[in-house]
Formats: sequence, structure tokens, C-alpha cells
Amino acid sequence: MKVLKFGGTSVGSPQRMKDVCSLILQDGQQKLVVLSAMSGTTNSLVEIAQYLKGGNKPGADDVINRLRAKYFAHVPELYAKESNRKVILDFLEEKFTYLQSFSKEGFTEKQEKAILAQGELISTRMVTCYLQELGIKAALLPALDFMKTDADGEPDMNFIREGAAKALDAAPGMQIYITQGFICRNAEGDIDNLQRGGSDYTASILGAAIKADEIQIWTDIDGMHNNDPRIVDKTSPVRHLHFEEAAELAYFGAKILHPTCIQPAKAANIPVRLLNTMQPDAPGTLIDNRSELNRITAVAAKENITAIKIKSSRMLLAHGFLKKVFEVFETYRTSIDMICTSEVGVSMSIDNTRNLDEIVRELKKYGTVTVDSGMCIICVVGDMDWENLGFESRALDALADIPVRMISYGGSNYNISFLIREDDKKKALQRLSDVLFNGRN
Repeated sequence: MKVLKFGGTSVGSPQRMKDVCSLILQDGQQKLVVLSAMSGTTNSLVEIAQYLKGGNKPGADDVINRLRAKYFAHVPELYAKESNRKVILDFLEEKFTYLQSFSKEGFTEKQEKAILAQGELISTRMVTCYLQELGIKAALLPALDFMKTDADGEPDMNFIREGAAKALDAAPGMQIYITQGFICRNAEGDIDNLQRGGSDYTASILGAAIKADEIQIWTDIDGMHNNDPRIVDKTSPVRHLHFEEAAELAYFGAKILHPTCIQPAKAANIPVRLLNTMQPDAPGTLIDNRSELNRITAVAAKENITAIKIKSSRMLLAHGFLKKVFEVFETYRTSIDMICTSEVGVSMSIDNTRNLDEIVRELKKYGTVTVDSGMCIICVVGDMDWENLGFESRALDALADIPVRMISYGGSNYNISFLIREDDKKKALQRLSDVLFNGRN
């Protein structure tokens, strides 16, 4: 069985829902399909929660009524049978009545999470009913019955494996199984969500849990590219990536995937294929545990980076210095992207500056601190094993006329990263594309 995931834009209108169902059914194979909320719905639900949190019940009711009207208008477009229209209209009325039942008094985070879950619950019911109208054996598997996180907020894989197996066994002989992405229950049993990677993460978790043949992530982008096509000329889709390469690209700016969402698939050795709903016949990008040797695969960029340098003679031949520095970042829950060290100094980059002033104040206890903002990380991904002669020098040659603040190499066999000014980003990406992929000097 394959696991297929479709995002909000893929189910963003009745016609899009019909198109997705055609994609699901095209090969006649059994599938488990993970769906997001219809595009725009989650934003409306967030707005409803914000109004309630601020004590503005009329404001929340106004958004609910607008959302109700939008969905009610979709029903006659999606269903041909009057009986199905009535079933879905009654279901929608029940959901919107539920949303209006929340009071402005004592509004809690638990209630907010329950509100945010309604989009996925609605979209999956609508698509399942449409498939059934087509005569397809389709079953809706409520994700809240088997998707669960533990006390640390991580997926409870044992519970998910057992729960998903029970849900599938309870609906035998179905051609298509539909479930919700993003939503789950937490360790206390309350409605919650997976946060990182959303529905992509759900698909990866479920693929690993049921030992799927393949996980397909369908979006309106043609896989991962060897550079950003919005910025760089003559880019092309990357047709194959190692899991580690995909994670690097996702973290350093390739928006198509969240960097953590494919980890369950990687651990279970289940291939992930990125496909385009607008070009369903395109091969997309296959991600698995196979490495392609002696190849530079792609380049990605991450903006809004801040570099912090701390210089201290106390670091020379001393132990414990870096521990103290890292504890500052741990205290303020700020992750580090890149790090470079010398005998008397250490430079780090961060993308979260919420606690920058406090971090700098603490670091000044240990040495002289300088801060550079407006920076950008350029990540070159491929087979970067240190024994591959000349790979790193090709990237360096491409950036010969661009000031480089930091270089990170050797921490991974799959990337070399450069910290440059944001103003130099476009020039750097184009130079790397020309030298690494287009054979120019």
C-alpha cells in the first residue's frame, strides 16, 4: 500500500478535490490518503481562535459565518446526488455550530487546538463522501483515533502502529482509506497537532507505521530543484536525493519539505516521492537511502541569519569554554545553524533573534562579542565526502569574488555551507549554478 499526501491547495476547491480524486484512482491500487484542510481554512480558524482569545465573540462569529457560506457554496459543485448534499450540509452545520459553541470566557489553548483541527476533519469527510458517490470503496479513518504524541511531544510510534493497524482492519476490503494530516492527540488525550511539517509529517509517520511501499507528497511544485528557479536562471528539478541531502535542502531553504518530516520514512527505509498535482505525469523527486557518488546535487539558501562571534584568550588550551557558550543558547532555547572555531574564537549563526540581546549580554561574560545581521547561508548539497578531491574547491572557486563570513565543511558528508551577506545571495546562487551545473567558469 502507498501513502499519498495532498496539501491545502490540492483540495482548495470542489474542482481541485475532483482532480485529486482522479489522481488517487488512476492506477486502481489500494492507498492511504492524508489530506490537509482546504486552503485558507486554517487561517480562518486561527482568526476565530484569536478573536475568542481576545474576548471578541461577535468577531469570531462573523468569521465563522463567512466560512460557513464558503463551504455551503461548495456542496452543490461537488456532489451530484441530493442525498449526499444533504448529508454533507448537515455535517457542515454540525461543525459550524460546534465552532460557535465556544465562549469568550476562559478560552484555553486546548480549545484553540480543537478549533484548528476542524479544517482537516471537514475536508476529509467531504472527499470521502465524494469518492463514495463515485462508487469507490472508500473509508474515513479518524486520525484522532490513532495519531498520538508522547509526553515529549514526539510521535508515539508504538501507539500509532497498533492504532493504524486496528483502524485498517476495522474497514477491510477498501480501495481507498482517507485520514487527516496535522492533527493528533497528545499524551493527555487532548486534541493537538504535530506542528513540524504538518500533513507531510503525518504521511511519513503513517508510512513508517504501516510499512508502506512508498510515501508520495503531492504539491503544486515540481519536486526539488538544483537551485531556486525564482532567482536563478536555467535550473532543473532534481530527480533523486538521499534522505540526508533532502533534509539539508529542506532546512536551508527548499520550501517543499519540512526538514524533520521525512525522518520516520528514513528510519523505516521507505522511499518518499515528491510529485506535482499540476503536472501529474512528471517523475518528481525520489528520496531514499541510496547515494549517488561523485555528484553535486543542488544548492539552497536561507536568509535572515545573524552571525555571532565571541573572542577570548581564555579559550586557548582551555576545556569547558564551549560548554559555557552553548549553555547560553540552550538557556534561551535558540538553535545554532553553523559553527566555526579557532584557538581563541568561535563564530555561530542563528535564525531566531528573539532573545539576541539577552544572549549577547550573557556571552560578554566570556569574551568580546560581535554581531553581524542581514546574513544568508548558502548550502551546496551532494556527495561531499572529504576524499572526493576538488568538490569543495569548485564551490569555493564559484564564490571567489564574493565575501564569505563563515564556511562549514566536514560536519556532514552531504553539504558544505557558506555564510555571506544577503545582498550577495542572488549573485552567489547564480555563480554556483553556472559553475556547478551549467559548465561555465
